[in-house]
Amino acid sequence: MASYPFRQFIAGSDHKSGNPTIELKDFAAHVVEKFNVLKIEPWTGHFSSTDPKYLAEFRAAVDKAHAGVANIAVDGENSPYAADHTEREKAIAYSKQWIDVAVAIGSPSVRTNIPRAKDTEPNVQRLAESLRQVVEHAASRNIVVHLENDNPVSEDPFFLVQVIDKVNSPWLRALVDFGNTLNAHDEDYAYRAMDAMFAHAYGICHVKDGEVNEQGKATHVDLARTFAILKRHKYKGYCSIEYDAPGDPYKPTADLIEQTVRYLS
Repeated sequence: MASYPFRQFIAGSDHKSGNPTIELKDFAAHVVEKFNVLKIEPWTGHFSSTDPKYLAEFRAAVDKAHAGVANIAVDGENSPYAADHTEREKAIAYSKQWIDVAVAIGSPSVRTNIPRAKDTEPNVQRLAESLRQVVEHAASRNIVVHLENDNPVSEDPFFLVQVIDKVNSPWLRALVDFGNTLNAHDEDYAYRAMDAMFAHAYGICHVKDGEVNEQGKATHVDLARTFAILKRHKYKGYCSIEYDAPGDPYKPTADLIEQTVRYLS
């Protein structure tokens, strides 16, 4: 791979260090300067607008930095597997909206989240039916849709794999996060889950070396083991560096980029 995208967790309103807040449109230039990384993965919560003028300004700023967008991390509030038909329709429309944003800013893919439904347990059939509509829209615009093992209920890795198999489209893929499942399960479950997801991965994964779970317990990612799984599946997509912890993010991010390049070489 020629470049490794940096997952942005220090831009916009989520930025909590002592450094000045970075406007999202300026983030690509900042990442190029700090890390010599040419791709970014913006999050929906950091976009101040989705109107065409703002998106054109964002894309122009990224182009000026000689950079690009690898993926958009899309977080909505409505569940695409909800028993309530109206909620499912809202979730589908939201994902389609961000697929159109991806086209506008030159992103080849989106990661659409699967929020928990208030009225039902996770449902493979209903979720697959909703995602077929999303994927059909994405395919018509040459955009790949990714599903990430984020929350342990509606985005459990084995559940997502069932859904991807059910939809059975090359435009729907897995986005493997190195640490999220370790936060909710033991190591045996987590690494088997990552193995199952990497079999369906294509465009992007999230690299992290650890994080703190909701109970305040720190978890550690075995990078050698995880990259071995990645290589075994001949994964060729982006590795997006995710640093999500208090304190100065720059040195830990640079260290993780260095480790990633070493494990991939």
